[in-house]
Amino acid sequence: MAALGAEEDAFGRYRSPLVSRYASPEMGFNFSERRKFGTWRRLWLYLAQAEKSLGLPITDEQIQEMEANLDNIDFKMAAEEEKRLRHDVMAHVHTFAHCCPKAAAIIHLGATSCYVGDNTASCFLRGCMEVGGSLATVISRLADFAEQYADLPTLGFTHYQPAQLTTVGKRCCLWIQDLCMDLQNLERARNDLRFRGVKGTTGTQASFLQLFEGDHDKVEELDRLVTVKAGFKRAYLVTGQTYSRKVDVEVLSVLASLGASIHKICTDIRLLANLKEIEEPFETDQIGSSAMPYKRNPMRSERCCSLARHLMTLVLNPLHTASVQWFERTLDDSANRRVCLAEAFLTADIILSTLQNISEGLVVYPKVIERRIQQELPFMATENIIMAMVKAGGNRQDCHEKIRILSQQAAAVVKQEGGNNDLIARIRSTSFTGRASQQVARFLKEEARPMLTPYQSKMGVKMELAL
Repeated sequence: MAALGAEEDAFGRYRSPLVSRYASPEMGFNFSERRKFGTWRRLWLYLAQAEKSLGLPITDEQIQEMEANLDNIDFKMAAEEEKRLRHDVMAHVHTFAHCCPKAAAIIHLGATSCYVGDNTASCFLRGCMEVGGSLATVISRLADFAEQYADLPTLGFTHYQPAQLTTVGKRCCLWIQDLCMDLQNLERARNDLRFRGVKGTTGTQASFLQLFEGDHDKVEELDRLVTVKAGFKRAYLVTGQTYSRKVDVEVLSVLASLGASIHKICTDIRLLANLKEIEEPFETDQIGSSAMPYKRNPMRSERCCSLARHLMTLVLNPLHTASVQWFERTLDDSANRRVCLAEAFLTADIILSTLQNISEGLVVYPKVIERRIQQELPFMATENIIMAMVKAGGNRQDCHEKIRILSQQAAAVVKQEGGNNDLIARIRSTSFTGRASQQVARFLKEEARPMLTPYQSKMGVKMELAL
């Protein structure tokens, strides 16, 4: 049944108040009942077609009847059957059989519930990993931003204390590098994903071996045919009743890692907003606070951080589930997976769409950045001065100590007296950004942009500002 309060639109997508209004329709449809039970029916069709091709007494008429009713799903009848039988798969077997009376006897022939349950999960996991297109879009937008500000010096921070200078673009490349790792991990996880296949109740294929009267070759060919029909290149060679629940761990680990990357990026943006150096988009009529009209809260970045924390915790569910599966399978995995897998992909989808919105509207304030650099710039010169003193014959440790004392004295003037930092005057800031600009250019050219090439057709258009 559909989620509580859900309604089906003209395209069969279930829109539920339990799913954020920011989730894409495509991702929402992946977890709709129409997608789930429509896939079940297609899997039953693939099985019947493969069994027929290998010699079982299944007629063309039965196959055609199943094909004609793949999307003719009576959800009300299925719900009533499930209430009566207390078994979701058998409820849908009966519902499918009701509209396919000639094929009723061969629907689900030789299969167990996990034939449709786990194989459908493999199908939607593979489909949901198309979220890589959304991630590629974010990387592309940030790459444009990094290129635009590759040469703009900004104060670097370690321990959130002023450090040496970097550039706005170089800092952005640190964000992009993490997201590129996530994109690689998504692609790897998608490529590693296999079909459960046709394995029977405990994974031994005993029921199918009986159907084909002990012909092992036909059983293996049945498994291969159904796997190919479902669009997979490989099936797992061994399973219990289910595919290993470690598969879910692998997939959600990638999403959890993505959550960590986005949390770090958006935390940086929130801190920079406090410094008034960089801000996320803020619309003309947007209100930051009901009490303080001057506030410009970074609510999009805060939303990303909030949801990213949730995404990072969801991997604990499949970890626990995998660890407590007894022998060939226990059913305490089912209810948990129905919640955590859907939540993980829906959350990732929402976060990425929000981050895309942020990355397309980042506002930089160069004058504020320049003022902060000028306040700290004399300290930035100290490392270069020490190196120059050593080249002139000084002892590195002695030079460091002398500069340290002078720097602390200058800092005291700034902090305690409110005076200007007069340690060194008239030093050009661009002398202290090292190779930041060159690193940006090389990273974008050699790593970031080439990774986006396979995703060009999947990358989204620019969003409306409001989100």
